[in-house]
Amino acid sequence: MIVEDLATAVALAGAAALALIYAAVFARSLPSWPKTVIKTGSVMALALGGIGLGAPGWVIGGLTLGALGDFCLSRSGLTAFLAGMAAFGLGHLVYAAGFFRPDGLSAGLWLGAPIIGLALSTELWLAPHTGALQWPVRGYVMIMTVMALAALTLGENGGIALLGVLLFLFSDLLLALDLFVLADGVSRLRPVLQVTLWAAYWGGQALILMGSLWL
Repeated sequence: MIVEDLATAVALAGAAALALIYAAVFARSLPSWPKTVIKTGSVMALALGGIGLGAPGWVIGGLTLGALGDFCLSRSGLTAFLAGMAAFGLGHLVYAAGFFRPDGLSAGLWLGAPIIGLALSTELWLAPHTGALQWPVRGYVMIMTVMALAALTLGENGGIALLGVLLFLFSDLLLALDLFVLADGVSRLRPVLQVTLWAAYWGGQALILMGSLWL
């Protein structure tokens, strides 16, 4: 993929730079406004770059909702957390609508058995730890599963986008561990987990953008 427009190149390079700064400096830090700006900006810059690349509107919408979710989740408090979950949930649905291909439905559902199994397994290792947020988390898991199943219908041209979705899914699983499962105790894995989930999340979003150009 060759980027010929200077503004688009600057946006994409800026997105990558901000993502690296976040991973190196802010992924393991407490909430702060610099953290919020870097985190939100790294995904919003991807959306701006996507506009310059001529990406589909649903990708721009999904990235923008992701940036909004990042803004909310980087702030403290239950209200901000629920707002972030809602933004990401809506973003997943936007992506699902863009991914879904009726002619790939039968193959997608067959390949989706492991994803459905993973979603069902959250009742054992995740739901017991979510307390009052049990039903919002269940709803989010369902929406995330719908997005992943929709991506499986893309066919042979959707490999890059599907890889992005799987990384996005992996990042959400790591986030669930960080917020709910490991929150019950101190874990030496947490700093590594937080950096890894950020790399998987941002990399997944970038691959979804790149893959959408081939659909």
